[in-house]
Amino acid sequence: MAKYKIAWLPGDGIGRDVLDAAKIVLDKLKLDAEYIHGDVGWEFWCKEGDPLPQRTIDLLKNVNAALFGAITSKPTKQAEEELIPELKGKGLVYRSPIVRMRQLFDLYICLRPCKAYAGNPLNYKENIDLVVFRENTEDLYAGVEFHPVPEELSRLLGSLSKNFESFKNLQSNEFAISCKINTRRGSEKIIRAAFEYARKNKRKKVTIIHKANVVRLTDGLFLETAREIAKEYPDIQFDEANVDAIMMWLLKNPHNYDVLVAPNLYGDIVSDLCAQMVGGLGFGCSGNIGEKLAVFEPTHGSAPKYAGMYKVNPIATILAAKMMIEWLGEKELADRLERAVAEVIKEGKVKTYDMGGNASTLDMAKAIAEKL
Repeated sequence: MAKYKIAWLPGDGIGRDVLDAAKIVLDKLKLDAEYIHGDVGWEFWCKEGDPLPQRTIDLLKNVNAALFGAITSKPTKQAEEELIPELKGKGLVYRSPIVRMRQLFDLYICLRPCKAYAGNPLNYKENIDLVVFRENTEDLYAGVEFHPVPEELSRLLGSLSKNFESFKNLQSNEFAISCKINTRRGSEKIIRAAFEYARKNKRKKVTIIHKANVVRLTDGLFLETAREIAKEYPDIQFDEANVDAIMMWLLKNPHNYDVLVAPNLYGDIVSDLCAQMVGGLGFGCSGNIGEKLAVFEPTHGSAPKYAGMYKVNPIATILAAKMMIEWLGEKELADRLERAVAEVIKEGKVKTYDMGGNASTLDMAKAIAEKL
C-alpha cells in the first residue's frame, strides 16, 4: 500500500501534457504514492453541467494532496451555449473548479514562490527570490455577484450609502455588483501564515499589499489586522505598500522584497508579475493549501492551441510537484527535485520554445529526471 494518495487532475488543454511530464519526474524520484485520476474541467461542464463533479469532490476528501494541470474558463453566455442540449435552459452557472475547490476545502493559502534560477535566459534580474502569500477564499473572488441587480438589493444600497445615489435610477440590467468580502478571520489566517513562513525559512521581511487609502473598509481591515499580527514577530521586518506602488517598486528594486502577502485579487495580479520576472508562467508554480488538503498547480492557463502538442514548458508543473512533495513532509526528495531543475536550467542544453530552444515538454521532463 502506497504511503500517499495523490489526486491526479489533468483538467483541460495542456494540463494533460504537463502532468504527463510531472509523472516522468515523480516516477524517477520514486515518491511512494498512488495517483488517482479525477474528472475536472470544461469537458464535464459541457456533458454534465458541472466542471467539478461530486465524485471528484469525494475523491479530494480521501487523498493527501492533489496535482492539478490547467482549466479552461469561458464567459457565462458562451458557457451556456456549449452545454449539451439536454442541459440548456436549466439555469446552470459555470464556476471555475479551482476557485470552488479553494472554497469547499478552505484552501486559504495560495503560496506562489518566484525564484530566478541561474542560467535562465528569461530572468528579469538574477537572484530574485520572492514568495507571495495570496488569500485564497475571500475578497472579490468570493463569488457574490448580481446581474441583473435584484430590486431589493438596489433599494437597500440606496438607503445605506449616499455614494449609491448616482446608480439608483438605473434599470436592474444596466449595472452589475460584485461584493468584496474580507473577514478578520480570513485576514488573520493568511497574514499569520506569511509571518510563520518567514520565521521558519529565515526570511527577513514581510510586506503587506493593500489599497486601504481608497478601499477603506475591506482593505482597511486587512491592513489593521496585519499591523496587529506584525507586533508578534519583532524579529521580522514589517512593510506596507499600496498595490499600484508595489508593481512599480518590484520592477525597480525586486531585491528589496522578500515575502509578500495580499488579499485575493491583488495577490493574483502581483504573483503574475513576480512570475514574469523569473521567466514567465512556464516557471510559475502555486500551492492552494489548507489544514488537511493542498492542491498544487502551475499558474498558467490551459492554452488549448497547444493541447496535445507537448510543446509547452513543464517546469512550472514540476516545481508545483516539488511543492507538493515538500508539503507532504518529504523535504529531502523535494530538495533533490529542485536541484535537478536548477541544474538543467543552468546547463542550458535542454530548452523549451519559450526559453529559445526546441525541446518538447517530455524532453524537458526526461532531462530533469536524469539528474535525480
